[in-house]
Amino acid sequence: MNIIFFGSSSFSVPALKSISHSVICVVTKKAKPKGRGYILEDNEVKRIALDMHLPLIEIESFKDESARQLEQLKPELFVVASFGLIVPKWALDLPTIGAINVHPSLLPKYRGPSPIQWAIWNGEEETGITLIRMNEKMDAGNILYQENMVIKREDNMITLSERLSKRASEILPGFIERVGNFGMEDGIVQNHEEATYTPIITKEMGRIDWYAGAMEIVRQIKALVLWPTAYTFLDGRILKIFDGEMEGYDGKEGPGVVSGVSKDGIYVSTHNGALVIKEVQLENKKRMKAYEFANGYRGLNGKTLG
Repeated sequence: MNIIFFGSSSFSVPALKSISHSVICVVTKKAKPKGRGYILEDNEVKRIALDMHLPLIEIESFKDESARQLEQLKPELFVVASFGLIVPKWALDLPTIGAINVHPSLLPKYRGPSPIQWAIWNGEEETGITLIRMNEKMDAGNILYQENMVIKREDNMITLSERLSKRASEILPGFIERVGNFGMEDGIVQNHEEATYTPIITKEMGRIDWYAGAMEIVRQIKALVLWPTAYTFLDGRILKIFDGEMEGYDGKEGPGVVSGVSKDGIYVSTHNGALVIKEVQLENKKRMKAYEFANGYRGLNGKTLG
């Protein structure tokens, strides 16, 4: 089967590898300049495609002239996984069998660009993988396959994404083989009235409000660990927080106050309960365990974060 694969993030890579023998072309988002030097940083999908000697098309949008190359490839199937652009109808009409999207949520819940982060931040107990038959609307196509996955207490955005992408890569080959043998099913129409949408994660969302509850802050830390990373301020400098857990201590000192330090980390009070910070990075310093950081930062105990 002639497949064109669309993907732009690390989530896409296991899926691409699992069906690479049938992929005639990979489409990914063109890299944007980053940092003060405006250096172009290739995404993982591009690197894997080049390593496997697969034809590659990079686009900023489907208005690019290079996107029209898809018309000459005569694809039978599109497979889209964490691509980052909405595929327009003219492109969806190209494959003779159709187009499927691999989405990391239990659709129709958590449509949109950041379903993994919001499932964690909202305290969901489970999420999953949904394969849909694509249409021109975002994540609104008929459901072809769906499978639940428990969100573990220790999960953050990185670990949950890795488990979901691995499972998607296990599902795809057999699913595509069935499509090749028996054709694409119509699928089950989503209940659009139950749909929820995930907003794009912004840098500002990383700022911690210590007047929130401890559990909510822990979920925020875990959801945003990859980007933008939850952060607060210590003596006017940004302090990024990469890991934290709820603490049984009530936290009577007031929201944001450092109440103690142990080998477990830095204890901070919130409006409702307390948490222990386990891994941090102070502005212009290296990332380190919170206990090591506290040992090198004088007068930390009793300071107010934020």
